[in-house]
This record gives sequence, structure tokens and C-alpha cells, in this order.
Amino acid sequence: MPYSLCVIGCGTMGIAVLSGVLDNLSNPHLRAAADDDDSAPSTPMGSMILDPSEDTLPNRFIATVNRVETVKRLKKVFKDLGGLGPTVQVRQSEENVRSVKESDVLLLCCKPQLAESILTAPGMAEALDGKLLISILAGTTIGMMKAWVPETCTVVRSMPNTPTKIREGMTVLSTLSPTDPKSSVNRGILTALFTPLGKCRFLDEKHFDAVTAVCGSGPAFVCLVLEAMADGGVMMGLPRSEALELAAQTMQGAARMVMQTGMHPAAIKDSVTTPGGCTIAGLLALEDGRVRSTVARCIQATTLHAAGLGKPAEKK
Repeated sequence: MPYSLCVIGCGTMGIAVLSGVLDNLSNPHLRAAADDDDSAPSTPMGSMILDPSEDTLPNRFIATVNRVETVKRLKKVFKDLGGLGPTVQVRQSEENVRSVKESDVLLLCCKPQLAESILTAPGMAEALDGKLLISILAGTTIGMMKAWVPETCTVVRSMPNTPTKIREGMTVLSTLSPTDPKSSVNRGILTALFTPLGKCRFLDEKHFDAVTAVCGSGPAFVCLVLEAMADGGVMMGLPRSEALELAAQTMQGAARMVMQTGMHPAAIKDSVTTPGGCTIAGLLALEDGRVRSTVARCIQATTLHAAGLGKPAEKK
């Protein structure tokens, strides 16, 4: 039977994921159209969710947040989505235990530092009994969360990114235990939830800090480069809106060439770079600015920071 989905701590990423899920359930034909369109990015495991069983799709939605003002704002956000959006029940965090009791699958989207207090709240252990808990928290390991929940609660880590809101996201999920009899059902639920939101891949948990940097934080880094390209166009006389459109479509087109053709980015770069041409002049300017190493170090710094997010604050 269809299940109830509860998003605990429904902030920016919780809204993005839940909006994508609601949109997919309200407009399933959009996904089918994308699968039939050769120009659309391919989606691993896409065939698995073209006709998902009812057991893998939610039909009731709850979202919890901290403040009364946020409750009002979220109700408007989901109402404006149309479709199934207005059916989302938005509650304050004081009702977390009740909300978890009424749900079958939980999506934990709070700040990493709040996870322990939420999962160990009075009555939460009973509410989590036998449930599937999906955490999108950076730096908070499965081992840490298992210490806070009952043994019967299955814990899975997930790292989606904000483009899930428009079904162009990248979501990485932790691998499931091959000895757990629930793994087959849980895999179906996970793929049905996240694959329609873009691309979905399972990886060992040991990679999740790096996944957080490349996938979770990546849209911010890419948008910084996009903004810089547009600014350069404006500096050289292009109108702002046209400069942004040109830069955005160029970035999207180059990324899709990598995904669809399998070409290495360096090969695409070299195919654009002619001897003595303007592209090599620009590339040398980027190399002078150490852009390549700066971006790589950015991923390194973000990974190291992500690893510490789930740790409790040190007492001074």
C-alpha cells in the first residue's frame, strides 16, 4: 500500500526534494516525455521507475519546521505548487514525534548539529520502530544515527542537491545491506523517490563527504563560475540578460555533452581550442589565475568541512 512521507526539518533542501516528489506524482507524464526525448539527460535506473508499484510511492505528506512563521510560509509554498502541494501537512517541530508515528518513511533534513536531539527526543524511539529513515545530513554518519534510533529502524544516507526541485538533480544514496530482508523494498522506495528528480546513484558511505562537496555544494560553485562568465560578457558590452543566457546555456550544453557522449571534459576543451585562437588565450588567463587548482582545492576544503559537521560542538 502507499505510505506516508514525513520531512523533518523541511528547509531549503527538504522543500526542493519534496517539491520534486510532489511534481512527479502530480505530473508523471513529464518524466515519461523526458525519457522519450533524446536531448534530455539520461537517468540511471530510469526503467525501474517508469511504472513503479504503489508500495514505493507516498500518498500522504507531512513537513515539520521550527517556527510558526515558517509554517505559514511553507503552507503557501506548497499551495502555490498546485497538484498535490496543498495536501502537505505543515507542522511545528513540537509535533515531530506525532508526525513520525503517523509516517512510514522519514526524510531527515535538519541541521546536522540538531540530529541527536531530534532522534533521541522522548517518545521518538517508539515512533521510529520499524521505519525507514533517510538522512540528507552532511557529516552525520549512519553509525552515529544508529546509536540514536532503535535497531528496527533502517538508516540510509542521501545527498541530493537543489536542482532536484526542477527534476535535474543529482542524488547519491548509501548502499543497502545485502543481508537485510527489507533492502529490496527499501531500494524500490529510494529509487522511486529520487530517480524522477534527476540522476540517482548508490555509493559506499565512505565517499559521502566528497559527495557532499561535489554534489551537494556543487551548484553554488558552478553558479559562481556562471556569474563570472556573465559578468565578463557585461564588461565587454553584452546586455546583462543576454550575457547570463549565453553563459548558462553554454554551461548546460557542455555538461550535457559530457553526460551524453561520454567525452572527457579535456577532450571537449581541446576540440574548441584552435592553434593561435581566442580560446587558448582565455585558457592561459585562467591557468595564470590558478582556476583549476583553486576549484579542486575548493572541493577538498568543502569535503573536510563536511566531515566535521555532524560532530557535536566542542565545549569551551
